[in-house]
Parts: sequence; structure tokens; C-alpha cells
Amino acid sequence: MVTVAVDGNGADLGPAEVAAGAELAATSGIHVMLFADASQIGPLAGSVEVIDAPVSIAKAADPAYAVRSTPEASIVQAAKAVAEGRAQALVSGGSTGSTLAAGLFNMKRDRGIYRPALALPIPRPGSRPVLVLDVGANVVCRPEHLVQFAHMGSAFAQAVMEIGSPRVGLLSNGEEPSKGTPDLRDVHERLSGAEGAGLDFIGNVEGIDVIGSDRVDVVVTDGFTGNIALKLIEGVTLRTFGAVKAAGESSPYSHVGALMLKPALQELRRAADPELVGGAYLLGLREVGVVAHGRFTRRGFRTAIERAAQAVDEDVVGRTRKALIAAGAQRGADAAGAPDGPVRA
Repeated sequence: MVTVAVDGNGADLGPAEVAAGAELAATSGIHVMLFADASQIGPLAGSVEVIDAPVSIAKAADPAYAVRSTPEASIVQAAKAVAEGRAQALVSGGSTGSTLAAGLFNMKRDRGIYRPALALPIPRPGSRPVLVLDVGANVVCRPEHLVQFAHMGSAFAQAVMEIGSPRVGLLSNGEEPSKGTPDLRDVHERLSGAEGAGLDFIGNVEGIDVIGSDRVDVVVTDGFTGNIALKLIEGVTLRTFGAVKAAGESSPYSHVGALMLKPALQELRRAADPELVGGAYLLGLREVGVVAHGRFTRRGFRTAIERAAQAVDEDVVGRTRKALIAAGAQRGADAAGAPDGPVRA
């Protein structure tokens, strides 16, 4: 039985909703160690172990300092449980910054990794998901970080998403190699040359290609741009479904049409539902880490915990590491695990 350590503090709907998701996940044969404020959680059935940890650093302005100075925090205790072998994976619905910092200081970077990246498979209705990284772990990235993200994303897409030769694109403001910031042009040149060996690098891609086309499987960007793109996609999706619903209720004739289209629209909504993805993977740590969306309901947290356990069963970390080694993409970075710059949400 896989044990997943879950930080129950920091989620928008509170520890009780995370606990309900943990209870649902336990029905799948997963043992959950839930670190949260026990006073906000009622009795739970199944193999859910509640560890009273009321202190949260989800809103800390300096996550790295908060992790160092607050060992009693729920996310720190959860990450330590994984580092000490009491659990095999970490799930958090709190801030990305505190989760990343706790993971770095306790679970450590994998050998040869410059910086972990937050990788999210984004649903594309009618097609397979597109993997975008980084979507929030690193606000500022150097060219060598983005080059490694490309290899990490390609390795993950092969190992987990079962894409034989993932097409990797660099998110920019135009397809031409001359477009983008100086750093992006540098990354494009590197990936087009020897440092792109083993990749199917298709060059620059634009925002519309993330979910608006099928020409790319892995989109590489820094955490600042990736997080804005992700929130924009989420916002447009929610607004679109809301507009469709309002249109269906605007007149008796529209209501009849909406009823006829209801099964198809429900399937479309399901295909675009982020709660069915379960969250983003923290690639580059020595153990499995999954960051769930803070707005998730119990359904989303259940999926996040199940995805984390599945990643352990399928040896996602080991398979990604092997693919990186085969591509020669692990270079230079030490394995001490300390962050090489400020950790921000």
C-alpha cells in the first residue's frame, strides 16, 4: 500500500474538504497521512491517519525562510514524512512556494537537476493533454533552466503520458527564432543545437498553440509566464461554460436546445475539468510531489492523491531520471538540494 503525505492546510475550502478527498482516496487502497488542524476535521473512515498540525505557512511572504523557521508547519511535517520514508509521495493544496521550499529542503533535488519545475498536463478536449512547465515554481529562470525543463518535460511525457516522441516547443511571442527575449533566443539556439539532442524540438510556439492546436506536446516556459497562461486558460474556460449555460437559459427555445445538447456539453465540461487532472507534478525532486489547485473540492484532492500514488507505482521519478540520463540532460548541478535562489509562490 502506497502512503501519501498530504498537507491539509492552505486549501481555499479548508482542511475538512481536503480530509474528505483523502477519505475518498483511501477507498482506492491508499494510506493517507493527513497533516492538518485536527480540530477542523471530524471522524474519518478508511486508512486516513490524521496528524494534528494546525500551523500553516501557505501565505508566508518568504516561503524558504518560513520552511526553515517553522518546522511544526503542516507542509514541512508532510515533506519530512516523505524524506524519512514514512510516506512515498507528497500532495499539497497550499501555496506553490511553500510546497517547493519544503520539498527542496527535505525531499531534495534529484541528482543533476538545477531547479525543479511544476509540470501540468492541461486537458485539450478532443485531443490528448499538453504538458506545460514551468507553471509556477520558478518566477525567474536562466537559459540553462529552460533547456533542462525541455528535457524533463520530454522525459515525463514519454514515461507517464506514453508519447513516443513528444514534440517540444518554447513559448514565445512568435514562431520565428528571432522572436522573444534575449534569454528565449538563447534557449532556442541551444535546443536547436547540441543541447537539444534527443528532443523533437519544433521551435517557438505561441499562446494559441497551448490548447488551440495539436502541434505541440510539451510547452516550455518560465514559472511567471506559465502561471499567467494557466490562470488565463482557466478563466476563459470558466467564462465560456458560464456563457454557454446563460445562453441555454435565455429563452424557451434555447432551453429546449440546451436540453438536447446537455449530454455533449457535460462530456465537454468533464474533458476540460482540472479536478480530473489532479494537479501539477513537481519534477526534479527525489520523490513524488503533486501540487493540487487551492480551489479544488474533495473530488480534486482525491484525484491528486490517487495521481501521486499512481506516480509511485509507475516509478515516475526513476523513469524520468533514466530518460534524462539517456538524453545527457543532467549536468553540472549538485544534488545538495538547497535552492539556488529565492523561492516564491
